[in-house]
Amino acid sequence: MRLLVGTSALALVLTVASQAHAYTAYVSNEKGNTVSVIDLDKMEVTATIPVGERPRGIIMSGDLKQVYICTSDADHIEVLDTETLKVTRTLPSGPDPELFTLAPDGKTLYVANEDNNMVTVLDLEANDVSAEIPVGTEPEGMGVSPDGKWLVNTSETTSMAHFIDTSSLEVVDSVLVDTRPRFARFTPDGSKVWVSSEVGGTVAVIDTATRKILHKVEFAVQGLRKETIQPVGIVITPDGKTAFVALGPANRVAVIDTASFEVKDYLLVGQRVWQLALTPDAKLLLSANGESNDVSVIDVDRLKALKSIPVGELPWGVAIK
Repeated sequence: MRLLVGTSALALVLTVASQAHAYTAYVSNEKGNTVSVIDLDKMEVTATIPVGERPRGIIMSGDLKQVYICTSDADHIEVLDTETLKVTRTLPSGPDPELFTLAPDGKTLYVANEDNNMVTVLDLEANDVSAEIPVGTEPEGMGVSPDGKWLVNTSETTSMAHFIDTSSLEVVDSVLVDTRPRFARFTPDGSKVWVSSEVGGTVAVIDTATRKILHKVEFAVQGLRKETIQPVGIVITPDGKTAFVALGPANRVAVIDTASFEVKDYLLVGQRVWQLALTPDAKLLLSANGESNDVSVIDVDRLKALKSIPVGELPWGVAIK
């Protein structure tokens, strides 16, 4: 009986993996100073790459040929070639880069520099900093609208979401949210931006046009103290209907209906889930689980965790090619 159950589970994993179209995940390991490369067909790590000190934010380039990595304690951004799996160059970033976002045209990186309260604008074609934008204290979360017109930065200590006009590179509005905002994600149509507040324990849904908070999503997991539920990373499905929120030491990913803002489910994953990433076909959701040193792979249609994949020490972020 045990053999049958095991075979069935393995078959399910392989079936879902075969639908993943040979996707590859890149996981930044904050304490291990490495990036783990995961083959999502095989559901296993195929390479471990040494990078600079304290890698956190990680994102694909526009052409999918490179991976940008915030090496926070090295005070720069490293560029990893996806073919050779070698770090080919570094980019200037300002001190302590933590998170960044890529403009839709793939030509500009917007980087949050936690130590100097600035957002650095990095021209990727010129390989140089084109501007610095003063924001609140301890900037972290970075989100850009699908049309590229709006940039949102969250400042942890100021507890604000700063709306930046990308044409003027000026802060035009700041929205007060709950304590310690960590992440910003625009909806696919750009009409709203979701901002997670780690200590406040909520996600604020903000109207892009009016910069007014439309709703605050709250969380309650049976058997857990409220202070252990700490929203961080957010992803939204391409159809805009479902949001997933990483809940930190609650070891859960919340599933939210974006129309009603109702929390539909809590998915149990590894310990201290931090950042999330969807495969481009939105079939698989990956979570970086810092304290259990693994990545959970979730079947989005079935809302079920399929597998835990061991990676490096203190996994922080995930990018998928």
